[in-house]
Amino acid sequence: MAKRNKKQKTRSRAKNKQSSSSFSELLPLVTNLLNANVTRAFTARQIMKQLSLENRASKVAIHEILDTLVEKEEVRTLPKGKYQSTKEPEYILGEVDYVNPRFAFIISDELEEDIKVDSDYLMNAWDGDTVKVLSYGPGYSGGRGLARRPEGEVIEIVERVRDEFVGRVEMSARYAFVVPDFRKLHEDIYVRREDLNGAKHGDKVIVKVNEWPFQDRNAVGVITQVLGKAGEHQAEMHSIIAEFGLPFDFPKHVNQEADKIRGDITKKEIAKRRDFRKITTFTIDPVDAKDFDDALSIQKLDNGLWEIGVHIADVTHYLQPDTALEDEAQDRATSVYLVDRVIPMLPEKLSNELCSLRPKEEKLTFSAVFEIDDQGQIKKEWFGRTVIYSDRRFAYEEAQERIDTQQGDFAEEITQLNKLAKKIRDERFGQGAISFETTEVRFRLDEDGTPVEVIPKVRVDAHKLIEEFMLLANRKVAEFVYNYQNKKEKNTFVYRVHDYPNVEKIADFAQFAQRFGYKLHTSDDKISHSFNELMQAVEGKPEQDILQSIAIRAMAKAIYTTEAKGHFGLAFKHYSHFTSPIRRYPDVMTHRLLAHYLSCGKSPEAEGYEKLCEHSSEREKRAADAERASVKYKQVEYMAKRRDQEFKGIVSGVTEWGVYVEMVDNKCEGMVRMADMNDDYYEFDAQNFRVIGRRRKRIIALGDKVNVRVISTDLDRRTIDLEFVR
Repeated sequence: MAKRNKKQKTRSRAKNKQSSSSFSELLPLVTNLLNANVTRAFTARQIMKQLSLENRASKVAIHEILDTLVEKEEVRTLPKGKYQSTKEPEYILGEVDYVNPRFAFIISDELEEDIKVDSDYLMNAWDGDTVKVLSYGPGYSGGRGLARRPEGEVIEIVERVRDEFVGRVEMSARYAFVVPDFRKLHEDIYVRREDLNGAKHGDKVIVKVNEWPFQDRNAVGVITQVLGKAGEHQAEMHSIIAEFGLPFDFPKHVNQEADKIRGDITKKEIAKRRDFRKITTFTIDPVDAKDFDDALSIQKLDNGLWEIGVHIADVTHYLQPDTALEDEAQDRATSVYLVDRVIPMLPEKLSNELCSLRPKEEKLTFSAVFEIDDQGQIKKEWFGRTVIYSDRRFAYEEAQERIDTQQGDFAEEITQLNKLAKKIRDERFGQGAISFETTEVRFRLDEDGTPVEVIPKVRVDAHKLIEEFMLLANRKVAEFVYNYQNKKEKNTFVYRVHDYPNVEKIADFAQFAQRFGYKLHTSDDKISHSFNELMQAVEGKPEQDILQSIAIRAMAKAIYTTEAKGHFGLAFKHYSHFTSPIRRYPDVMTHRLLAHYLSCGKSPEAEGYEKLCEHSSEREKRAADAERASVKYKQVEYMAKRRDQEFKGIVSGVTEWGVYVEMVDNKCEGMVRMADMNDDYYEFDAQNFRVIGRRRKRIIALGDKVNVRVISTDLDRRTIDLEFVR
């Protein structure tokens, strides 16, 4: 009897110990579950199910935990045996990044990590919309199981980012749908037949949404403009213009205002400026350029130094505040360069005529003038308004011919500029500037706009010469204003800022580079030089483009701001944009502020300039996205005629849905979809940028050399489907 009582006591102690252990282990899990679902209530049984608990000890512990939380007023009791957290819901304002049809991410400045939201919980928000989201935080997400990252659900759509979309019409007997071009819009827009506005099956159109999606119903729209037949060059270019909200033309009143501006240069105006008309001056630009916003002058001084003038079109002489021209330029903020056209920031009267530094014409300029020794050292600098006369207009190819052969007009001057540029460039890299020589492409188009050749752009010394003197002017202007009068509170100015790269991204890149046998030092004092050593080591290698591309992705994005944070990539403490006011509004602001300080003006308030900087940064991103879209479309169009052809490629991206491959010769990128890789079942290894065959263990990783065949193209979605060739 005594032995039996002893055993019972032992079991009881063990049971109490198990219950106690369960209490301490389960308390944070129950708390997290209820706090992550503050709008929901659970019974004890539902909590156990959520936490995958079954044993009796856990059931006892759950009830003890709930009683404790109720006592602490962290949980309230509700009818029918339900419990709910008393924590206030955590609502966050953010922007939707609708990455695929299954889920989106909510991006917010309030968050260190984006919130994942399943498509069923988006409240029909679309990509780019501003929403209020209920954040669950890491742990348990909305009663839908364990979350590896913060999750949530949209509880309100605060603002729709746009209501007009570009797409292709698909017609049925009683109604039509517009299939959007935009990849991040994952549903079609319903159009009633009476709202087709003359559109026919297969047309590219602009559709305006007037009824947003509700529950399971599609959005309803009205076609406002027919762009043409899908696949036709003009229709597709117009669709890209419309897709990114770019202007087709200048408003009539803006053109009229431009036409009224007089272009004659008076003696009175010349008297206000430093005169460079008798000094050798020329421009060097792409062969097809129409606006020339920078020129170089060169002369040898009696003191043995070289006087180099960087002369920039004086746009602000013609573009005055509080005018329609100013409002339009401010709104556009940048010119946009599509494959076959330019969407300019300024009307042609200004961009191609009055401001353009055309040869054999006197022009008004704003200049940065330097006295430089033979070693490229700056001995003296001057900034101010000038007047010039361009003796010659060079294309890059012509200037390079002068450098290569030492023959032809102005060969001596161009050669000397090239020598100085190389000295300045060497010093810049010595101070930690990073060299990224990414390969861009241009197209040779036929009369119909169809691409017949993809041509990689090759950068030669003539390009680097111009680049170096533009960088010099931009840097020195920024330094001058920053140090102006050495005030404790610095003068308001527009800077081009490039922040230090994210440590984790750099570490990931270093790990990736190591796969190719390259070592990257990631410590603060070595990273720039290590990057340059790596870029030099990969030059001419098959992996060059992919490593440079991944390196650029690891970098922060350059922006405009009034905060002088420096430029990491260029290794400049202060940097601005001064040299392209015909095509960039921040340069216009730079000219105005520089002129203001040269006239001993007081610093204006920074707030208004900061807003214009943010707007310009956004417009710059939009322009870059549109330019990429036009290039991608022409690449797809080019590859559409090369179906079943085989190409050498390199793996440029690996995702859970497929492997991206960039073709070596033409730089076109396509995808081998995971679903089409039928030689095995492949699993995505995100950490190591690769996929692995489950049975045969074949590994396909980022940077691998592969052979691929084109199996299909989709012009609407701008995609190229590939398959691997053994």
